[in-house]
Amino acid sequence: MTSREHATAPDPHRVVVLALDGVIPFELGIPQRIFNGARTPARHPLYEVITCSVRPPGPVRTDADFAILVEHGPEALATADTVVIPASYELGPVHTEGRLTPELASALARIRPGTRLVAICTGGYVLAAAGLLDGRPATTHWSSAEHFQRLFPRVRVDADVLFIDDGDILTSAGVAAGIDLCVHVVRRDHGTAVANEVARRTVVPPHRDGGQAQYIQRPVPEPQLATTRSARAWALDRLDQPLQLRDMAEQESMSVRTFTRRFREEVGVSPGQWLTQQRVERARHLLESTDLSVDQVARDAGFGTAQSMRQHLQSAVGVTPTTYRRTFRAVTSA
Repeated sequence: MTSREHATAPDPHRVVVLALDGVIPFELGIPQRIFNGARTPARHPLYEVITCSVRPPGPVRTDADFAILVEHGPEALATADTVVIPASYELGPVHTEGRLTPELASALARIRPGTRLVAICTGGYVLAAAGLLDGRPATTHWSSAEHFQRLFPRVRVDADVLFIDDGDILTSAGVAAGIDLCVHVVRRDHGTAVANEVARRTVVPPHRDGGQAQYIQRPVPEPQLATTRSARAWALDRLDQPLQLRDMAEQESMSVRTFTRRFREEVGVSPGQWLTQQRVERARHLLESTDLSVDQVARDAGFGTAQSMRQHLQSAVGVTPTTYRRTFRAVTSA
């Protein structure tokens, strides 16, 4: 790297992952895999990821038949721009009584005000026990959701979604939903193009439809009736056109009622909600990657009018189309 290239490289955003005893290795590795894969077009890293413990550097037990050697103590938390807390099976009073141990409370106290907090799966118990989720929406693994709500009644638990972005605090459902959440953080920070590249390299979808409901065990539908995949593919090729529910149902030779039920079983949301999600994603891509006018983007994404797209984009990502384009065109062209 030349001195000029080094001078123009952005300072990486520091992510500190807190490894607690009993940590699940799969979930501990998610932030490293996802954030370390995010790069500028010049291949400069956009994140720096380090792992720390609540104790001085040393071994940390996992829920597997091996321990990990963590090279950073709790002081690393004070350097974080984002702190990630993966799930652990040894949370002790955090899980049973909803209170922090003195050791964990001391570690969390090192986190600077304004630091973004991310919890994967039951890592949300730590944030809730610290009082950080009071009055706020959060999620966790569907099998723990009822217990989580009983233990922390002031938290607004949503057991269906894959993750919740509440600004400075984000929580995910179980296990692989941590991947969805971390890819979402990359998308929020650096736009769709960077997030899609990370997803491709990780061989995961850049965005999964629906919520946890689709993963809860239920009777398997009859094979010949079990998919609405063709209708979804058909709709994705026609997002710029007015699409009626009956037209989608006809692609699968189903009644509207049966199609709607099957669609929700498979995808986790209604066909209308899914269409809106796909149109928002199409609009985001066009705003980032083209010079089309806002009116043309709205038409190509199927919103019809700029006002309609503005309302949906504001609801989905919290900014107007113009602000979104200004932010992420600058990021992707850096």
